[in-house]
Amino acid sequence: MPEITIQKAHLDDVHQLQAIGKQTFFATFSDTSSAEDMTRYLEEGFSLDKLSTELQNRDSEFYFAKQNNQTIGYLKLNFELSQTEFQDNKAMEIERIYVLDEFHGKKVGLTLYNRALEIAQQRNIDYIWLGVWENNFKALNFYRKQGFIEFDQHIFKLGNNEQTDLLMKLSLNNHS
Repeated sequence: MPEITIQKAHLDDVHQLQAIGKQTFFATFSDTSSAEDMTRYLEEGFSLDKLSTELQNRDSEFYFAKQNNQTIGYLKLNFELSQTEFQDNKAMEIERIYVLDEFHGKKVGLTLYNRALEIAQQRNIDYIWLGVWENNFKALNFYRKQGFIEFDQHIFKLGNNEQTDLLMKLSLNNHS
């Protein structure tokens, strides 16, 4: 199998980020949402303006997983005030790890996760946290295998559809 490489995304990658973001989000959630809710979310959540702003935010980072020059997945990390819930300067949020369906089971998600772990260690982060939809059993199992434990939950609204995300945490240092 060809090597998977990880590349940091920059502002000039916004169209590529939009394409992979829409494609992977649609594949993950289209079966559980109305077409209208999905269309609205894709237009708003992955608009070029919103993604450009996120790419320019110094407390957020995006990374692409690539194979043979094809983008096959991506990762979004949030630090400090960009975190969606806690804004803890000793924490890092993994907001997104998404992989194209045809690359599931090929260690792309693990490669992206390992990059997130490297970044957390470089930044001396105490803990990593994330939210996972309660019915995304593959993702829940993946994070549990990595040592994440559930500690809370929140509601994620996709149009008129309210979904419960389980919040999970991985302590990296003994004092967190």
